[in-house]
Amino acid sequence: MSPREPDTALLSITYLGPVQYFTKFLIHPVRIIERYDHYIKQSYRNRCNIMGANGILPLSVPVLKGQAHKTYVRDIRIDHDKKWQKLHWRSIESAYRHSPFFEFYMDEFVPFYEQKFEFLIDLNAALLEVVLSALEIDNTIRYSSKFIDVSDDDYADYREIIHPKRDLPSDPLFVPVAYQQVFAERLGFKANLSIIDLLFNEGPKARSVLEQCIALPS
Repeated sequence: MSPREPDTALLSITYLGPVQYFTKFLIHPVRIIERYDHYIKQSYRNRCNIMGANGILPLSVPVLKGQAHKTYVRDIRIDHDKKWQKLHWRSIESAYRHSPFFEFYMDEFVPFYEQKFEFLIDLNAALLEVVLSALEIDNTIRYSSKFIDVSDDDYADYREIIHPKRDLPSDPLFVPVAYQQVFAERLGFKANLSIIDLLFNEGPKARSVLEQCIALPS
């Protein structure tokens, strides 16, 4: 790790976050996930992007109505009246059943589309553990006990930088590296998709791809 980079990364929760998100677990030995930021719609907190036969396919976990931007992330409840679990797994299976490592990892993910979590943060935290284990990355994580107001250089704050609406140049430490994708021959390579895209396509080589995506200052 470059001495110019802080030890501690501040991260938002994500639902099967993008490749960019997981590079931070290789850069920073201390990771704090924010529980007291306000929930924001159309962020990676409840959505991910996968690669389907017709291009990028967003998957969103529905949350109960009335839980807007003034609600803490830790208090966001999942809306199970919408049959999102069946839809998500069907979409994931359709997108990746022909990928090299789908069958290798699928049993780790199936339970999340059968078991019901009340809170979004609990679903995301459990999925994060599975992904970090698959990537063979140390899963030591702290969750904030209050909102962390950054006022010094002791933190690398990615809470709003890693966002589907933000251009990648806003994060100079991340440079996407192409890897094999199921539909790339027809649709071209699509960068910074959900980490499951990388896992299902590259398997044990996924961590190596993450390392190649890190552009630390010299």
